[in-house]
Amino acid sequence: MQEGLVTARQIIHVDMDAFFASVEQLDDPALRGKPVLVGGASRRGVVAAASYEARPFGARSAMPMMEAIRRCPHAVVVPPRMHRYREVSEAVFSVFRRFTPLVEGLSVDEAFLDVTGSRALFGEGDAIARRIKEAIRDEVGLTASAGVAPSKFVAKIASDLDKPDGLVVVRPGEEEAFLAPLEISRMWGVGPTAAARLRQAGLHTIGDLASAGEARLEALLGSWGREVRRLARGEDDRPVVPDTAAKSIGAEETFERDLHRKSEILRHLLAQSVRVARRLHGQGLRGDVVTVKLKYADFTLRTRQLRLPEPVADPDGIYGACATLLDRFPRTGQGVRLTGVAVGGLVHERPQTVLFPNPKSERRERLQRAVADLEDRFGPRGVTRASLLDDE
Repeated sequence: MQEGLVTARQIIHVDMDAFFASVEQLDDPALRGKPVLVGGASRRGVVAAASYEARPFGARSAMPMMEAIRRCPHAVVVPPRMHRYREVSEAVFSVFRRFTPLVEGLSVDEAFLDVTGSRALFGEGDAIARRIKEAIRDEVGLTASAGVAPSKFVAKIASDLDKPDGLVVVRPGEEEAFLAPLEISRMWGVGPTAAARLRQAGLHTIGDLASAGEARLEALLGSWGREVRRLARGEDDRPVVPDTAAKSIGAEETFERDLHRKSEILRHLLAQSVRVARRLHGQGLRGDVVTVKLKYADFTLRTRQLRLPEPVADPDGIYGACATLLDRFPRTGQGVRLTGVAVGGLVHERPQTVLFPNPKSERRERLQRAVADLEDRFGPRGVTRASLLDDE
């Protein structure tokens, strides 16, 4: 058994506790101990994070803000500050990388760490997880929960079982027994619709999934059924893949009222193109794949994508592609409740193979650099396109 502990993989999943809300309470002592909801307070707003003080009342992340306020009327609603969350996230991830270079971020507040090769320096996985949690508490001022297991799947589930500030360790050979009694709602990747279908078929626990036949699960879940059965048995050899550069940069917005006129939609696509261009410029990036996303009043989500002849980073280049893409969406007659713009195919410099660059692109990029210089001096709100000013 001791030899098995030495050779088995040791994966840690670290998940920050109510991250956005906890950062707000960290920065504003007046919020500590109070129910806090992070998100837009508008009719269409959604809860991005709910503090642990708000959760006993039924408030949860991804819940409509109006519903969360109805359940917890004394909650304090604060708007999200993504720049601050990214700043704190960087501090947290710097702690992770002290213990292993194999860090795979899932979002700003959670990551997988493969510490198999780190034990000679720092001890076994549970000891490393404790040191990580202590460092985050002492240096950042926040709490995190961690799961330690031989696989990513089991570590992910373990980290969620003893929140907040929890630590759950699953030893090699114990994976299937650990998973078996858990509700299928704990199964990573099984959403509410699939969970309801499985319960109707008499499958209520992860152990039920592990013992079900492959043909039965494939009939219920499609081709994914075989993978679900394997994971339910604790079989998961997926490696921790260290972080790579961002695949795309985007911006989106949900509106107070549905948009019906094409001119309204274009105006918001322009504003989002400006935001995306600002972020691209700030990171020294450009991209040649533009994607437009529309969500309709019935919550149907559609996307259209266009590959450009050369990478762009300026608002006009991005917006021109967006205007072309908008004509490719079906005319449903429904209102649009969300628009989004993203640029992918990112590169850091203009490719040297472009022998004859487009003069219009060159002028637009010079203009973008001039605007960026003004924004550095006066802030992003100090420079606004005339077409984005309110007519009122």
